[in-house]
Amino acid sequence: MKQRNHITGALFIFFIVGFSYTTLAQKDKKPNILYVLVDQWRAQSVGYAGDKNVMTPHLDQLANQSVNLTHAVSGMPVCSPHRASFLTGQYPLTHGVFMNDVLLDTNRTSIGKVFKENGYQTGYLGKWHVDGHGRSSYIPASRQQGFDYWKALECTHDYNNSAYYEGNSPVKKVWETYDAIAQTQDVCQYLKSQTKKDDPFFLVLSIGSPHDPYQTAPEKYRKMYENKIFTIRDNVPADKVEKVQNDLRGYYAHMTAIDDCIGQLRQTLKEQNLADNTIIVFTADHGDLMGSHGAWNKQQPYDESIRVPFLIHYPKAFGPKGKKSSILINSPDIMPTLLGLTGINVPKSVEGKDFAPILLGKKKNDVTHTLISCVQPFGQWTRARGGKEYRGLMTENYTYVRDLNGPWLLFDRTKDPFQLNNLVGQPAVAAIQTKLDIDLWNELKKRKDEFLPGLSYVKKWNYVIDATETVPYVKINYQGLPILDTSSGYPSPK
Repeated sequence: MKQRNHITGALFIFFIVGFSYTTLAQKDKKPNILYVLVDQWRAQSVGYAGDKNVMTPHLDQLANQSVNLTHAVSGMPVCSPHRASFLTGQYPLTHGVFMNDVLLDTNRTSIGKVFKENGYQTGYLGKWHVDGHGRSSYIPASRQQGFDYWKALECTHDYNNSAYYEGNSPVKKVWETYDAIAQTQDVCQYLKSQTKKDDPFFLVLSIGSPHDPYQTAPEKYRKMYENKIFTIRDNVPADKVEKVQNDLRGYYAHMTAIDDCIGQLRQTLKEQNLADNTIIVFTADHGDLMGSHGAWNKQQPYDESIRVPFLIHYPKAFGPKGKKSSILINSPDIMPTLLGLTGINVPKSVEGKDFAPILLGKKKNDVTHTLISCVQPFGQWTRARGGKEYRGLMTENYTYVRDLNGPWLLFDRTKDPFQLNNLVGQPAVAAIQTKLDIDLWNELKKRKDEFLPGLSYVKKWNYVIDATETVPYVKINYQGLPILDTSSGYPSPK
């Protein structure tokens, strides 16, 4: 009897110790990260941001349970520069990706490599756009920047016939349905595989929509906006309204499709008991002017182009209720902030700001402005179409921009949210303009940015120049792309 009691007691102690160890291990386990990056979704076009035209119920619910960074900025608002800054925590003139379709140095310290070195499983699905070897070319593991689970393509906007490469295989595959939905389903399967694994994961889902072509979402979503008449932003010229109305029907259809994907992801996290210890980030690489100021797409220094949605859902740290933060998080700040939230040391190569202590209430915000720029106009905003180099600052209330000729734009966004009244040179704001100008030059000095003509940087990085246009500009053609230094496999400065 005594022996039986002894065994029973030992089993009980073993159970208690085992339970305590498991509970402690779960408590101390670093958080997972599910990072959802979409393409060309402006901050203004979400239900929770006040756009009554669009249907985004899942994102609205997510915002009600997240930190909503209302002043998030895409510092160089175009695809490849933002993605390279997200991956490295560096500014474009440091990592060299200041145009689309050029290669990010594979030797750089990347967010994927850092999370992997710190015990994370790493994964990337969808649009990549920092490889520079052609938009449909195979990307070998040596250029996947530390991501192990890999189902990606350099770039496509053919969402219903969307190709990708898996792992280290050069065999091209095609997503079975509209790619945002198929990629989301793949992520859900990945999440289901994590329930028995001890290591946390850092998984990026990079969706190509709602970038144009606008009218290519599944029919179910296009029908939701069929024949609808929308309230148009005040800064859209009258002669552009009809086109904007039509384009918005498709733009919003893509958004609602993605919104359903967000709902599916959250439901899967909940079902797999991963929700409590997973940080969800929803954001975009840049916005879309969509007719504002008479323009489309991005690159220009207006809010519709520069500002992006940015939600961080992490109830364990931030609590269950949503709140807003006006911190000026910029593209290079994303990497250090995510590392900070997971307790990982930020590499010395990173130039961005770690906002984690501020978001967690451990430090006061000391960032009053952030840098915006266009090093070299290209693509939809060539010189022939009015494109030009600029450097500028965004503060919580103001946007100030210089071009190579001097002060160009100054907007008080609090009083003038549609940026219709350029205040440059007006006596009433002379002191404000002077201060912003001084702050801008100090920021450029800090970044070792001489603000030279764009072709100077093109020459430095050995990118291809097309001089056949009336005004020379950089032309990236999707096949031959940059002149490569074959010894290192990436564009190198002279």
